[in-house]
Amino acid sequence: MLCEPHVPAQRVAQAGSGVIAFTPQEPFLFDPQDFDLFDLQRVPGDAQRMSRPVDVNGLAIASRSAGNGPPLILLHGFLCDSRCWRTQLEGLSDAFRVIAWDAPGAGESSDPPEQFTITDWVHCLASFLDAAGVDRAGIVGLSWGGVLAQEFYRSYPARVAGLLLADTYAGWKGSFPADDCEKRLQRCLRDSSQPGDEFATRWVPEMFTEGAPAELIDEMSIVFREFHPHGFRLMARSLADTDTTGLLPAIEVPTLLVWGDDDRRSPKNIAEQLRDGIPKAELAIIPRAGHVSNMEQPEKFNAHVRRFLLSEP
Repeated sequence: MLCEPHVPAQRVAQAGSGVIAFTPQEPFLFDPQDFDLFDLQRVPGDAQRMSRPVDVNGLAIASRSAGNGPPLILLHGFLCDSRCWRTQLEGLSDAFRVIAWDAPGAGESSDPPEQFTITDWVHCLASFLDAAGVDRAGIVGLSWGGVLAQEFYRSYPARVAGLLLADTYAGWKGSFPADDCEKRLQRCLRDSSQPGDEFATRWVPEMFTEGAPAELIDEMSIVFREFHPHGFRLMARSLADTDTTGLLPAIEVPTLLVWGDDDRRSPKNIAEQLRDGIPKAELAIIPRAGHVSNMEQPEKFNAHVRRFLLSEP
């Protein structure tokens, strides 16, 4: 069964407006008073934990979470899962309630049906947030997760306090010529049948700079070896089918674009495309980082999250 369109449930508490005047030089702020539903006290030693899977229309959705405070939702890229947000779960949980899901078709979550689309992932995410007691949140999306974040805003703008889009696209359809888009899709479909070890050897190096440490390559290789072939194919198709260029001018929440300076999968011109298309967008470039900038330069990435959402250096 595909995920049904989300119908908001009755809330225990309503978040306030949380919208503060923003320009690219003035970071968006979370106002803690808008999130009195959550305990904002720091919890010493609060480690990330695997949460009990949530059933969403027959799909088991797994996630990791850490901390207390304003909710911060982390959306991974294709081939990844919540493990790829380890350094954000560890590094931001003093200030946020950080939640990283395994999207259907990734990690410990169920594989979705054959006809699953980006819209189905959007509605599943909304239902997942309902189950987590999250009405409105800051949304961080990397690569495919950034496209999902844009589409989530299209369907549920009132639930998005701010967007942080990292190393992403306006969909492949919206950011690449048709021939390039098709080549990317065909490569994904072809490589999805490879054994995990061979697949990781081929794909992991292009996610980082040539100078990435061996420990980082090993960490990502574990994740990639355990990829879901079916989920990977569906996510690749959704990227090939999605074009958010018409949505960009309608994004009214403050938006921070974070890009690795050596991202070879989503080059800087795509970052500039999104910056120029989104009215309240700011672009931050992270030096010595590739496509998965949050893993390669976690301290710099986390600092941008803090500055943008809490006005902390």
